[in-house]
Amino acid sequence: MPNLLFSTRVALAVVASSLPFGLLGQDTQASSAAIHHPFTIASAIEQAGTRYPAILAAEAQREAARGAIGVAQAAYLPRADMLWQLNRATTNKANLTPLGQSVVPIPTEPARATTGHSDWNTLTGVLFSWQPFDFGARRAQLGAARFGYESASHAAELTKLDVQSAAAGAFLDVVAARQISIVQQANVKRMEAFSRSIHVLVDNTLRPGADASQADAQLAQARTQLIQAQAQEKARLEALANLLQVSSDQIEMDDSQLLKDAPPERDQAGKIEGHPFVMQQTAVRDQAREQLRLLNRSWVPNFSLFGSVSGLGAGLTSTPTPTFQGGSAGLVPQTYNWLAAVQVSFPAFQIFTLRPQQRAQASILTASEATRERALSDVSAQVKEARALLNGARAVAQNTPVELNAARESEQQQKARYQSGLATVIEVSAAESALAQAEGDEAVARLNVWRGVLGVAEAEGDLQPFIQLVQSKP
Repeated sequence: MPNLLFSTRVALAVVASSLPFGLLGQDTQASSAAIHHPFTIASAIEQAGTRYPAILAAEAQREAARGAIGVAQAAYLPRADMLWQLNRATTNKANLTPLGQSVVPIPTEPARATTGHSDWNTLTGVLFSWQPFDFGARRAQLGAARFGYESASHAAELTKLDVQSAAAGAFLDVVAARQISIVQQANVKRMEAFSRSIHVLVDNTLRPGADASQADAQLAQARTQLIQAQAQEKARLEALANLLQVSSDQIEMDDSQLLKDAPPERDQAGKIEGHPFVMQQTAVRDQAREQLRLLNRSWVPNFSLFGSVSGLGAGLTSTPTPTFQGGSAGLVPQTYNWLAAVQVSFPAFQIFTLRPQQRAQASILTASEATRERALSDVSAQVKEARALLNGARAVAQNTPVELNAARESEQQQKARYQSGLATVIEVSAAESALAQAEGDEAVARLNVWRGVLGVAEAEGDLQPFIQLVQSKP
């Protein structure tokens, strides 16, 4: 199934994650070459698509499926079996009639007295065989191999899509986590300044000591949030490093393209029939159809042409009387033969096993068709869901400036009211927390629009519109 993680990537970066948390603790394989240029989101997508092991494994499976096509094509060629045999043996023959068995070789020479003499014997030959026509069985087998290769190719494309989408999501996660860290750092500085001013007032008995304790508690909470944000940033960076197959200390990021204006609205409508997952299921269905056609052509006569050339050599002559020639006699062929034949065979009783196989394969074909229809439905639903999330992210991005301005005004007013004795330290702390929340929302709002655009591109099965949109930003 296509990766459904795009639906969560449009959430706030502090809670979104494009990889299972268990992967974050794994050691990344550092690249032997240092990274000398900063990573943009486009270059991160490109590197993940060429270096991540899952993609290399999928490409290897695709090449293995390509080999199956060559095997099926080779069935059209004639077959040549060659034989060469050399032995030295006695040819004594007892007066008995042995039953058929494969343990004791039976001499074929005329009966003669037991002498114990041995001689050289040579056997060599070539047998050519070819099936001139097969009522479409080989063609069906070749078609099944080709659709198997198509299925493996689309599976490799799907794996690449998932990995590159995860890399893009991880890149956005790191950028968002850094923005949250910056917001929390600013919040800590404001709380430190506010705490110092309260302590001055408390020391001069202008405010009760409880205000200083409350300010210290709020400052400690802000520092805790900063530590958590920095830990999230480090975790997201390790996740990105794993997808890029480099060490995290080698990653230098260029996020200037993403921190400017949100991407403009653009029609990204694509045909869901071109999604790698849908195309893979289409190839699976077509392969099942070819395999059923192969079974339908199995209960037919088999026509084969044979041609043979052979030579025999023996150190024992049988005419007019058995005589051992001795020496090197029998090491080379002395008698030659050729053969040309046509053979027709028909598996008459195979029909009893073939019919259940045909019914089973027909059921597999029906299941494959249903799976393809489900893939079309799922991809269509994912595209609609991604577009809805993108529209929501754009609406939020338009609203966060209003939220931020209001929070700033509220924070300034509450501080002024506190200085005038009209507000409590709790009200000021609440205004500070609201300001930090608004700054965080504003910091990730544009990034979430980029996430939405990425989600639509992933749902449609093609990241190129997203990459082109990123690269077109000045």
